[in-house]
Amino acid sequence: MVEELRKRIIYLIFYHKRGQGALYRTHLYNTTMAPGGSVYKEALLSNSTGFYEVIMAKVEAGSNKPAKATSGSIGKYGIHNSNGVYELLECPVCTNLMYPPIHQCPNGHTLCSCCKLKVQNTCPTCRHELGNIRCLALEKVAESLEVSCRYQSLGCHDIFPYYSKVKHEQHCRFRSYDCPYAGAECSVTGDIPTLVDHLKDDHKVDMHSGCTFNHRYVKSNPQEVENATWMLTVFNCFGRQFCLHFEAFQLGTAPVYMAFLRFMGDENEAKKFSYSLEVGAHSRKLTWQGIPRSIRDGHRKVRDSQDGLIIPRNMALYFSGSDKEELKLRVTGRIWREE
Repeated sequence: MVEELRKRIIYLIFYHKRGQGALYRTHLYNTTMAPGGSVYKEALLSNSTGFYEVIMAKVEAGSNKPAKATSGSIGKYGIHNSNGVYELLECPVCTNLMYPPIHQCPNGHTLCSCCKLKVQNTCPTCRHELGNIRCLALEKVAESLEVSCRYQSLGCHDIFPYYSKVKHEQHCRFRSYDCPYAGAECSVTGDIPTLVDHLKDDHKVDMHSGCTFNHRYVKSNPQEVENATWMLTVFNCFGRQFCLHFEAFQLGTAPVYMAFLRFMGDENEAKKFSYSLEVGAHSRKLTWQGIPRSIRDGHRKVRDSQDGLIIPRNMALYFSGSDKEELKLRVTGRIWREE
């Protein structure tokens, strides 16, 4: 495997995929256009050789380590090659996989474009000035690789060309979900069963079964909404989970209350359901009907889109009765499956 990769790197350094000159022949052409062409040519060849030595040192070092993946198996990052290939594409600064443009210093050390901005144009390996050298050879090595999705352990078994991996993972239906709890900076992620247990055990969220609900929300001192009050209830309905949110916040300069439903799953599944909400008293009521939003959409995104039942504070206090010192609202609703 190492010998095969050695040949591939040599090929990519000196030849284009179609057999035309890439680095070497382009550099050779440039020598006819610049003063001191022979010296320039030698410097370029030296840099290419330096890059080759750096790359092969990484490959051979990787082949001497305990195997992280056998030939044909999936190693770190899901790359379907073994014996140190992924070390070539690992940025030495952030340790993430590198994507074009991949940069290198004159001695052949590589790093990703994001980290190049952070190191103030100084190679983190040899402290040499970086300049603006693109590592085209390594970019072509990456182009020949196939990788699996990072969410393979969660059920995604598709294989992709290296440069398609990131785009796929941004929309992979198996990717982890963020905790839907609002009002706290919660960094927990996971699949739906994990998050349901997390909400119940760690956030002490009320859990209910059934597709209809009748909730009474009470808030002291309703004149203050600067410090927003969040409430969350999880419903198990049709074998799926739904999050009912109720909160107070400022909509522009107007204090309002809002109730909305989010579906614990992807957007395409959420569209299979609808829900309605109703609040009222004294022979008056406000109603809302819509499609639950997926928890892929952050809580703040849904709230700011006003995709739910919005109750102005004056109307909420009217529904509460004559007592202006405490808010008492009863919100009813139901969830149904669209045929």
